Parts: sequence; C-alpha cells; structure tokens
Amino acid sequence: MSSAYILVVDDEPDIRQLVQEILEDEGYEVGTAENAEAARRARRSRRPDLTLLDIWMPDTDGITLLKEWAEGDGLETPVIMMSGHGTVETAVEATRLGAYDFIEKPLSMAKLLVTAERGLEASRLRHENVGLKRQSQPLAEPVGRSATVAALKEQLGRIAEHDTAVLLTGESGSGKEVFARYLHEHSNRAQGPFISVGVTFSGGVDPVVELFGSEEGDSVHYGRIEQANGGTLFLNDIADMDLAVQARLLSSIEQKSLLRSGGKELVAVDVRIVAATSHDLAAEVEAGTFRDDLFYQLNVLPLYVPGLREHPEDISDLLDYYVDYFVRRDNLRYRHFSVGAQNYLRNYPWPGNVRELINLVQRLLILGSSAEVSVEEVERALGSSPRQPATENAVYELPLREAREHFERAYLEHQLEAAGGNVSRASKRVGMERTHLYRKLKALGINPRRN
Repeated sequence: MSSAYILVVDDEPDIRQLVQEILEDEGYEVGTAENAEAARRARRSRRPDLTLLDIWMPDTDGITLLKEWAEGDGLETPVIMMSGHGTVETAVEATRLGAYDFIEKPLSMAKLLVTAERGLEASRLRHENVGLKRQSQPLAEPVGRSATVAALKEQLGRIAEHDTAVLLTGESGSGKEVFARYLHEHSNRAQGPFISVGVTFSGGVDPVVELFGSEEGDSVHYGRIEQANGGTLFLNDIADMDLAVQARLLSSIEQKSLLRSGGKELVAVDVRIVAATSHDLAAEVEAGTFRDDLFYQLNVLPLYVPGLREHPEDISDLLDYYVDYFVRRDNLRYRHFSVGAQNYLRNYPWPGNVRELINLVQRLLILGSSAEVSVEEVERALGSSPRQPATENAVYELPLREAREHFERAYLEHQLEAAGGNVSRASKRVGMERTHLYRKLKALGINPRRN
C-alpha cells in the first residue's frame, strides 16, 4: 500500500529539503518542485494527496497557480499555502479559491504536521461522503450472526491478506459493496481510499475520462482510478462496462499504469480492483459482450454473496440495525417489528434482497404511526403474500398473478437445471432474449448460479 503522497512546492532549496525530510520521517511519500512549471509537471506525473504551496515564486506566484488548479470543478485535493510575506487579503483570496489552510513562515513544523494530517483526513472524509451519497444503502459492516455471514467474513479476512483482484458475484441488492468495504478495511490498504464506481455513466459523462482522467494543456483531471491510488477501487456492475473501456482497464491492470485521455505519458498507479456483478460473467464472455482476458484478470479470487433468502436467520438483526439507522439519521419515530411480522419476513423470498429490506424499513417508519409494525402492515407494504403453495393443487386457489409467478418460477428453474445453469443456453430453450431472461430471473428471485 502507498502512503499519502505530499507535493512540496517552494523556491527555497533549504525549506524544500527540511520539509521533505520531516514529512518522510512521519511516513509520508514526498515530491518536491522548485517553481510553478515543475509543480505542473509533478502533478501531471502523479496525483498528490495534498500540496504544500509557497506563494512567492520566481515564475508564477502560488495564488495564480492555485487559481489555475481550481478552475472547473475546484481543487480535487487539499492545498495548504505557505508564505513569509502573507497578508490578510492574500489569505482570504487563497481560502476563496479553495485552499485548505494558510501557514506563515518561518514554518512551525509541529503546526505544519498537524495541518497536513487534518487536510488529508478532511479529504478522505469528503470522498467517503461523496461515496455515501452515491450509494443506495447506508455504509455498514455486514450485519448478521448466521453461519453464512460468518463464513463470508472469514473468507474475506483471508482474501484481505493478499493484494490480488477480487470478483464478487450475487444478485442485485445482496450487499456486495458492503462486503467490498469490509475487505478493504481488513486489508493492508485500509488507510488508503475506497473509491466506488458504477461503470454505467449517464448524463453524457465520458467513462474514459471518469475512470482514467484527462489532460488539456496544464489542466489535469484525475479519474477514479488515480483517486483510488494506494487503496481499493470498487467497480460495480462490471458486466455493463463498454468493450473499449474493458480493453483500457485490462491494460491498466497489467501494466499498473494508465494513460489519461489527451495525455502522452503513462502514470503509475497502485490500486486493488474489486469488481462486482449480478450477471454470469462466464456467459457474457461466451456471448462476446465481456472480454475473456479481463474476466481471467478479475476472477483470481471469486466470492459469491448469497441472496437474503439464503440466510433468513439474519433478518431480525438487519431489521434492528436499519430501524436504528433511520431513527438516528432521519429523526424518525422508533418502531418495533412484531414477532409475527418478523416470522412473515423470514419466509418472504426477497427478490430485491437487502436493498428491498432497507426500503421496506424506511417506508414503514415514515408511514406508520403505532409503536409496533404488525404482520398485516408488512403484507400491505409488500403488496402480496410470499408464501408458496404447499401442493400443486393449491395453485388453483391463488390469485391469477401469484399462480402465474409460481408456474414461471418452477418452469424457469427446470429450464436452468436442464441447461446446466447456463443462462445463454436457457434463453435459447425458452425462446427469450438473454437480457430479458436475466430480468425475469431477478424478478422471480431465482439465482442461476444455484441451479
């Protein structure tokens, strides 16, 4: 794992050397630049986690350089200004441009170290908060005391000791990102960043720029891979990645470097890749929609994350956790799930997995008024009974929609078994396009990997 990388920009050699030695003694990696042009080159060759920037330099002053770096979306990493001739106006201008702090010369090394540490911590928290907003579920350690969850944690603990790629598979909503974070936090990269990326970008976002960054003149945009340098990059829904982007990602993994869009020189990166998918990647390879060489790179350490119905004994713990979570976060009234409601939910098939449970808890806390959540209230919220008929004859007593779902589930499970669990072959047997079949299996709560 890489330590935090700090760039020191100062035209005085003695100061550069002194600051570099002190920071390196504290365990940081340090780069130096004697002027603005050298600083531009340094930032182009490697993304700094924090920059110490002198204001008075011979070619371009620090405020002008700060303004240049802040153009567009603002400063991507914290900058601490240093000056022996600072004024209040200069400090105000630097702060307005986004500088994290302002330190006067002669430097107090104790203050410098504290400020640098706080700047790095503020940057880490900012990235975590951005990641949290992008998530569909709150951050948490895997919840549950079942043998299933315990076995997953034990496997992740062993995997965390190595630094190879990991492929997490499982149904949508099963909590793959939570397990990826657990892996990161128990690895030797725990002090580095955890950057989560959904590979299907919308709103005209260029996936190459978003992942690999870009260069235009002296302007550098750091992509998600560089943001994860020294830590873990979580690539969700990897099966949806464009083939051209797959090729570029494969090259970055193999060479441990990347080329920014518009860039001319490779940039070294040290990132652990954890990819996740709810699709059968082997079938995607067979269909030609996913590169086989990238599949083999990512599939070094595969791990299956089971759906919620495969460990229903954890449902009570999950309900307790997310009730407490929403009560604290949203200041909602506390409600307790009755024994009947909990038993009902243990028998529910959970097609949406943990994500569906989270949404259910939030909805019942917002809409309910009594202290206890009843089984009837849960039934209304879910919209239909999950219980399967005890016999085939009982199907005729069900409403049409539930009877149809029962037949479709049994039919598709039979076809998957006949196809050896291969979704592509099953789609040909049933006469349904593979993508539509995936959606139907997901809606019915069928995991093709277990057939």
